[in-house]
This record gives sequence, C-alpha cells and structure tokens, in this order.
Amino acid sequence: MTSTRQLTGERTDLLQALRRHRGFLLQTVDGLTDEQAATRPTVSGLCLGGLIKHVTGVEHRWMLFAVGGAEAMSREEVDWVGQFQMAPGETLAGLVEGFQQVADQTDELVATLDLDAAHPLPEAPWFEPGASWTVRRVLLHLIAETSQHAGHADILRESIDGARTMG
Repeated sequence: MTSTRQLTGERTDLLQALRRHRGFLLQTVDGLTDEQAATRPTVSGLCLGGLIKHVTGVEHRWMLFAVGGAEAMSREEVDWVGQFQMAPGETLAGLVEGFQQVADQTDELVATLDLDAAHPLPEAPWFEPGASWTVRRVLLHLIAETSQHAGHADILRESIDGARTMG
C-alpha cells in the first residue's frame, strides 16, 4: 500500500535509500525456516528473526517520534532483550509481514510529513541533553540503523548456511 502521490527530490532519495537497505535485510531471511531464523549462530546471541523484529520496532517508534515527538515515542514499551529474539509462537513470516506493514506506513508518512519539523529527543544517556531531531534526521537514522543491521544479518546468514546476501 505504497502512496500513489508522486514523490520527487529529497523525499525520493531518502525513501530509495531506506527501501534499498530494507531489501538487503529482507534478502538475508529469504528461504529460511522459522528454526533457522531463530538460530543464534554467533556468540553475539543475535538471530535473523530478532533483527527483523528489532528493525521493525525501531522504525515504528521513530516514526511515532516524527509525528508526535518523544511523548508519542515513549508510549511504546521496549523489550530491550526480547526485541532481538524470536519469542515462542513467533514466525518468520509473521515478523516479515509486520516489517512490511511498518515500512508501508513509513513510506506513506514520508509523502506527507514536513522534513524540517523538529522535536526534542527523549531523555536518554545516548542523546545530547536538549537536542532536537528533524523528520529528515529521523529518516537518516532509520537508513543507518537498517543498513547496520542488514550487515549484521548478512554475517548471521552466512554463518547459518553459507549464503552471502550482500557480497
């Protein structure tokens, strides 16, 4: 359900970059079973399904921030450990479906939001006190986050079955 509104310029560039890295991440789980997606093949404890789950949550929460600021973002509780694992009953197909729904919602929002609108960041030790981010900065962060985790996922996939998705 991608927007029918024609995007140009900066919005197109931002969405193309985000979509490209989402595609890399999704490619890492292509053809895997639920068991493989839940496997933790390295000492890090990460699994592919957990990375899909984490990136979905991150994108969702940052888009809440883009629309309504830190207060909107903080309404969503974060399971700091569980977000990186597949919980009992979760399936890779279900995680990918949720990922795609959030991606579609983000794509729709990018077509309508003011990229210069800014909100103060939530209070956290990793943010400079009093700093604000624009919607543009949020999108750049999502591109970086998705890209970084697509690289992690590539290593995990290669550890599972030797498949290399990015090289």
